[in-house]
Amino acid sequence: MPTPLVYVVDDDEGMLDSVAWLLASVELECSCFQDGAAFLEAFDPERPSCVILDVRMPTMDGFELFDLIRKRRIIVPIIFVTANANVPMAVKAMQHGSFNFIEKPYVPQDLLDLISQALAKSETDLQQRKQKLDFLNRFQLLSNRELEVLREVVKGKQSKIIAHDLGISCKTVDAHRSSIREKFNSTSVAELVNEVLTHKREWCEEL
Repeated sequence: MPTPLVYVVDDDEGMLDSVAWLLASVELECSCFQDGAAFLEAFDPERPSCVILDVRMPTMDGFELFDLIRKRRIIVPIIFVTANANVPMAVKAMQHGSFNFIEKPYVPQDLLDLISQALAKSETDLQQRKQKLDFLNRFQLLSNRELEVLREVVKGKQSKIIAHDLGISCKTVDAHRSSIREKFNSTSVAELVNEVLTHKREWCEEL
């Protein structure tokens, strides 16, 4: 897993310097931007990260940038920061799916705690995305007949029942089951079924 990165997007240069210093004090790497477009161009989806995002900025404010992030399906925790907070603004931020909302001036440790939580979530999300991609890549290796057998295996059917339903021999079903386990690097049918059910959404879409 790559080292985590904190993106800071704020038109206030003093704010950027302050957050950069704070993160450096706990040995966290950060990348600072004074506008949303520059952030979008630099964002690395393969690296665990979070975004410290100012609400009020010229050209593109924080909510407009957040909308673009969502439209592009960028998965990253967003922590909104503003000096002009109010209840409706905070509610809007949380309803739109932001990770959290903090008001300036903030307690440095409070911001660091939020960043730590956001980075932990990002690492989990990134790991899950990698696992799903790995699953789908292996899924694509299956033949049509293996897909048919796998459907029945997931339903808990025994080889002789699958053979009868598909009109093939029990020996052929067992050969397909063995091939499926090999392609999924599964040591047992139980392990294979558990992985398939874990990625049930991807499984259903493919079928």
